[in-house]
Amino acid sequence: MRRQVSDIGRPIGEAVRVRIDCAAYVDGCRHDFDPDTMTIDDPMVGDGFVWLGLRMPDEAELQSGLDALGVSGVSPAEVLTPHRRPVLTVEGSTVHIVLRTASYEDRSETIALGEMTLLVTSRAVISIRHGQASQLAASRASLERDPDRLRLGPSAVVAAVIGLVIDDYGPALDGFENDVIEVERDVFSDTHSQPVQRLYKLKREVRRLLVAIDSLDDPLARLIRVRGSQLHPEVIADLNEAEDQLDRAVTRAHSLSGLLDAALTASLTQITVRQNDDMRKISAWVAMAAVPTMVAGIYGMNFNNMPELEWTLGYPVVLTFTAVAVAFLFRQFKKSGWL
Repeated sequence: MRRQVSDIGRPIGEAVRVRIDCAAYVDGCRHDFDPDTMTIDDPMVGDGFVWLGLRMPDEAELQSGLDALGVSGVSPAEVLTPHRRPVLTVEGSTVHIVLRTASYEDRSETIALGEMTLLVTSRAVISIRHGQASQLAASRASLERDPDRLRLGPSAVVAAVIGLVIDDYGPALDGFENDVIEVERDVFSDTHSQPVQRLYKLKREVRRLLVAIDSLDDPLARLIRVRGSQLHPEVIADLNEAEDQLDRAVTRAHSLSGLLDAALTASLTQITVRQNDDMRKISAWVAMAAVPTMVAGIYGMNFNNMPELEWTLGYPVVLTFTAVAVAFLFRQFKKSGWL
């Protein structure tokens, strides 16, 4: 039975592993934390924070995590509603960030968009992932090897996740770039067919990617502006670097879109030129065929009094004249480039 999947890659009616990882970080060191039996007020957590990673939870599972980590004032239904664009919302002490993740499927030449949601308080981070892109296991392991960074608190996790999501735009753009170069080469090849349908498809997919990543700039800038005074300088530096990288990704996407526009225009022009060439060739052959047709039409009228009708050399002379006229037309059309 084929499974149904939502637009952000969430399987419908299929059991998935919801809780990917959960740990408390105290003085930069990892400690096991079970949100089913422990809460954020557990003495083991102390002045540290807890990072809970979820994948495609339902409302009840998310609510359980919110209760365990003391995150209040957040509606699970609102958090789990799919978003078309990145979002930044500040509700009291809780920061709600929605990022769009992206990966490129080369075989189908389509962009797979997912969603990464972060719920952040001063003592907890809940990351919720939908789709297959931007898995956080490697990012979490990298942070755990850097206790000094983890001592900076939940903001260090936020900066790392945002940086990872933006990093993943690079391979997606690389995949697009390879296919765009390939289809551009096809446009100017000697083959008669033009890849117009493929160009339109790539153009549509680049547009989908642009909608997802171009609108991240404003939430990221607002995060730095609104929370900058509460963030460590290293975290601000990471966010600024992520913003610069995002700008480069958006510029690349716009360049690819422009390149596809140019290739599409060139392809349509090539089609028009080839149609004109075909029409000229057809017209030239029709003009050459008109000569014997005209002669045959005249002699086919069966008048009694026709010039040279009783002449012995009349038939070969007419054929010779017809052949010379056709050869002359052929030479002229060839010379003018119509054939």
